[in-house]
Amino acid sequence: IRDLKYHPNIHARNLAGGRSRTLGMIVSNLENPFFLDIFRALESEAHRNEYEVVVSNTDYEAKQLLNSVHLMIGRRVAGLAVIVSEMEPTLMQELSEANLPVVLYDVGVPTHNISSIKVNYQRGIQRTVEYLYSLGHRRMTFVGHHTSLSPLLDRKTSFVETVKHYGKDVQFTAVADRDGPNGGEQAMRTVLASGFNPTAIICVNDFMALGVLKALRERGLRVPGDISVTGYDNISLSEFACPALTTVNIPREKIGHLAFEALIRHQEGKSVSGLEFIIEPELVIRDSTGLPPQI
Repeated sequence: IRDLKYHPNIHARNLAGGRSRTLGMIVSNLENPFFLDIFRALESEAHRNEYEVVVSNTDYEAKQLLNSVHLMIGRRVAGLAVIVSEMEPTLMQELSEANLPVVLYDVGVPTHNISSIKVNYQRGIQRTVEYLYSLGHRRMTFVGHHTSLSPLLDRKTSFVETVKHYGKDVQFTAVADRDGPNGGEQAMRTVLASGFNPTAIICVNDFMALGVLKALRERGLRVPGDISVTGYDNISLSEFACPALTTVNIPREKIGHLAFEALIRHQEGKSVSGLEFIIEPELVIRDSTGLPPQI
């Protein structure tokens, strides 16, 4: 073995043994640290239990999600974690009929072979708006992306519903661009060019908030002196932003652990039918928010 530098064919061994030791994971945007953190937590659990993890990226495209699922099934994965914001209408039926343990995050409903992990995104946005309102902010803008996708639309809808609760006391706008710092930067430039001057920006995630902070710095606007900024997810970069970002914490490590445990319980034949986990987010207040400027 040493002389010939032989390495066993794990895939062939799994097929011969009748049991795969590979898990699949599909994410919407692997560039976003939110998805990367969940992957690393799942992979860590997998390695401790002698599994490997293969990952696929969809770029929020439903067609690519469908292709990725078919490829994972073709690889004979032992279980599949689908950590996405998009969904192909025909896919839920395929997944429920597949002889495969599945964990869905954000989309779909649990069935006999499918577990579900969901976050109460609406409550996180509501707490953020209520906090900003308590500081005195009365002009707010929501910065989002892919707002046609249900989990992302939920955050925008929650923002609109919460600010409307205050009636004419609060003015608001909403803009959208692509996911990531570049999208956040461009969205903020759109806001600044619109003539609407918000005192607070609520971002759909921290990844976009990083670009919002950059655009404000380029315009010479102080955060939070001139304008407050909030994110969502509490990725590790948010704490190291300048200023440190007020955000809503989503426990990515916990989500990765829950996903692995659900898949393995299925593998071991334990009952998980209709299993659904609901995660309540928590507001994390840091330096990027403060009192609105005095006019």
